[in-house]
Amino acid sequence: MYDMGTRKRALALVSQGRSVNSVSKEIGVSRAAIRSWHSRIEPLPRMQRHPCVRCGPNPQSPTDEAAYSYLLGLYLGDGCISPGTRSGYFLRIACADAWPGLIETCAAAIEAINPSNKSARVKAVGYISVVGYSHHWPCFFPQHGPGKKHERKIALEPWQQEIVDAHPWEFIRGLIHSDGCRIINWTEKVIAGELKRYEYPRYFFTNLSGDIITLFTDTLDGVGVEWRQANHRNISIARKASVALMDTHVGPKY
Repeated sequence: MYDMGTRKRALALVSQGRSVNSVSKEIGVSRAAIRSWHSRIEPLPRMQRHPCVRCGPNPQSPTDEAAYSYLLGLYLGDGCISPGTRSGYFLRIACADAWPGLIETCAAAIEAINPSNKSARVKAVGYISVVGYSHHWPCFFPQHGPGKKHERKIALEPWQQEIVDAHPWEFIRGLIHSDGCRIINWTEKVIAGELKRYEYPRYFFTNLSGDIITLFTDTLDGVGVEWRQANHRNISIARKASVALMDTHVGPKY
């Protein structure tokens, strides 16, 4: 950044008939800079970082808590945070091509929480990464750290837990949309000597992190959804009343 005195001196020398090249060598300023000062001598304003509600002496919750609760579920499921340029970070949520509605909803959630209100989409084989760039993603997701999520402790901060408690269905929806599914199961029974086939819907949630599974099941308990642990990594929701609740508040991916 050159001061105004240097800028005025360079233009004054050029106005005396000196070549841009000679002025550049004399005062140590690039020729491109001198040429640009002919059209604008004032320095361009520095880009300001977008303010973060979590930074500062009095951190606040995100303005759109429902969107945050949903995005938190997506991040814990299929999200990652990685270093970017200029000490910033990329938040990436992987969304399968088969669910265009999920891609749109994910992008809207990132834009609602990202201080810049921006998101982007990066195409890959079979999926799209919905990406947001910010210096503040670790402020919003303190679970960020080195290594895989299932290989380190995952626990919510008190302010995050308050948001999840206030918006449990959004959190559940984010987890299901990332690492869950709604499927149709079937079984066969012999009734009055006749073999009949029965179909019924069921939700599954799959994650390698015991901590994330506990966050999921604790939230299910809070909204009255009955669940069963099929194995160390799979949670099943199959009881009719609980599936009806999930259909009302979560629904299948689309």
